[in-house]
Formats: sequence, structure tokens, C-alpha cells
Amino acid sequence: MKSNSTNQRAIADLPPVDEESGDLQVIVETPRNSRNKFKFDADTGLFELGSVLPAGAVFPYDFGFVPGTRAEDGDPLDVLLLMDASAFPGCRVKARLIGVIEAEQTEDGKTNRNDRLVAVARDAHDYRDLHSLKDLSSNLLKELEHFFHSYNECRGKTFHLLGHRGPRRAEKVLKQAIKSRRRHRR
Repeated sequence: MKSNSTNQRAIADLPPVDEESGDLQVIVETPRNSRNKFKFDADTGLFELGSVLPAGAVFPYDFGFVPGTRAEDGDPLDVLLLMDASAFPGCRVKARLIGVIEAEQTEDGKTNRNDRLVAVARDAHDYRDLHSLKDLSSNLLKELEHFFHSYNECRGKTFHLLGHRGPRRAEKVLKQAIKSRRRHRR
């Protein structure tokens, strides 16, 4: 049986992109339709309950992170993962980027950039024809924006949408976060 420190390294040290397939690697933290917000704790290698959404509020899709990255807020890059059914906390899903929701988050008077990558699970059936955020209905984009506004408001934060961008911009955000992680590990 592997030790907890081995499990911790296994998740934290996964490459952001699968070397064989070129797929983005996403670690699911919070499953679709969950009121519970789970968060990976890199110190223990465990997933823990971070917060609970109010009654009637749930995550619209699986939400997770890209290992081996460091976003501007100091955490790994966030990913909203489109797939046919929900996964579970800790599940690794190979995916492809279709865009990024660029945003700023303000808490206690401090504003940080907190972009959310949007990806489609490699093996998705219902979403397999999506290749850019432009392929999503404008209504779905508005609903996702509303979710992030509401989610942050419940936590005493302000969410400010900067824009929706396509897969090229998402790739740039990913590359910057990979470089940032490497700089901060030294």
C-alpha cells in the first residue's frame, strides 16, 4: 500500500498535459450537481470539504484543476469540465481545452485574477463536437457567468467577468501557469 506522501506527490506532480496523447489532465475536485465544494489539500494529499453552497445551488459541471500549474491566485488553474455525467473527487479526466472564462475575484479589498479554463472530457459523447466557447449557446455562457457571480457572492467575494476567449487564449493561460509553477518550485 502506498504511503500518503506518495499519493500526494502522485497528484501534485502529474504533468498538466499527458505526454502520450497531448490531452489536458484535469483532477476533479467537485462533481456536477454537488452542493459540496471539495478542495485538494496538497500538504496531506487528501480532498476535503471546503464549503457548502446554499440550498438550491449546485455546481453546473464538474469543477477541478490542472496539476503542475500555478495560476495568478497561487492555486492550480481552475477548470470547468464538460462531460456527460459527473465524476468524483480525485478522478483524473483527460480533456481538451475549448476556452477560458477570464475573470477577477475580489475578497477583503484584494483583487486577484482568477481565470477558469473550460474543457471537454476526451471521451464525452454529448460535448464531443464542441471545440471553442463559440460553440456553446449564449444562454449557457450567461448561466455559467451567473453561477460564478452567485458562487462568489455566497462566499463574500466579488466576481468580475473580463471576457470569454477561445482555445488559443486558454493554451496561453495554461503555458503561463506551467511556467509559474516551475518558477515557484525552485
